Amino acid sequence: MKNLPIGTQSFEVLRSTDCLYVDKTKSIYQMLTSGRIYFLSRPRRFGKSLLLSTMEAVFKGKKELFEGLYIYDKWDWSQQEPVIRIDWTLINHATPEEMKVSMVGYLKENAENYQITLTATSAPDCFRELMRKLHEKTGRKVVVLIDEYDKPITSHLFDEDLDVIRRAVHDFYQVMKGSDEHLKFLFLTGVSKFSGLSVFSALNNLQDITMHEQYASVCGYTQAELESCFPEYIDATAQRLKMTKEELLETIRYWYYGYSWDGESRVYNPFSTLMFFSE
Repeated sequence: MKNLPIGTQSFEVLRSTDCLYVDKTKSIYQMLTSGRIYFLSRPRRFGKSLLLSTMEAVFKGKKELFEGLYIYDKWDWSQQEPVIRIDWTLINHATPEEMKVSMVGYLKENAENYQITLTATSAPDCFRELMRKLHEKTGRKVVVLIDEYDKPITSHLFDEDLDVIRRAVHDFYQVMKGSDEHLKFLFLTGVSKFSGLSVFSALNNLQDITMHEQYASVCGYTQAELESCFPEYIDATAQRLKMTKEELLETIRYWYYGYSWDGESRVYNPFSTLMFFSE
């Protein structure tokens, strides 16, 4: 049996270590070829980080990781794009001061990956400078992938730092409004949609696909995916619990099949599903 990718949020690590991967590249391909600025909201531990990691691997042209997947023979792998990946779980936002310092350091690390030196001293200016210099150096517009875009806000909802944090995040995202000439593709994920952060007001062409029926199962496992991707785990678990396969599947549906974003199709939480088969 393939390894269960519990806690693995890197697509490259997952595909390089014989882990089980539920192919979501059809939905990714549809996104990448039909739009350029997206927002997706899902609960925590629902596969958002893995989704962004997969997109990053696509844009960086890592064709070998996609062998056997839907997108493998459909994407032009000769085109490699510069990618800025911002993961707010890796940025210190305990206080407004620490967040500003951490944001600058994080962006400079991104720049170093492309042998670029940033001279700006504030996070918004560093972000603007990074997008411009990446575009100039590579001759290609920049892909920006932002994971947990709302993390600093949700972490301070009920304390005195909220307004200062909100303004700092607002100023950071505001940069993208004036940088459209350098931006090829933007994807943001989060658990909430805050209207006062400039993202949704400044980016007029942003498409919120949270409730879009075409992407209702872009994160999470459908019933068909559960049965086709986990057959050995299903059989082993049914044997252990002394149940028939049908009884086990019905019991799993009862306990885990409760998420829907279009009112029709349902999905399993991937982390809960992996933990169930593991334990």
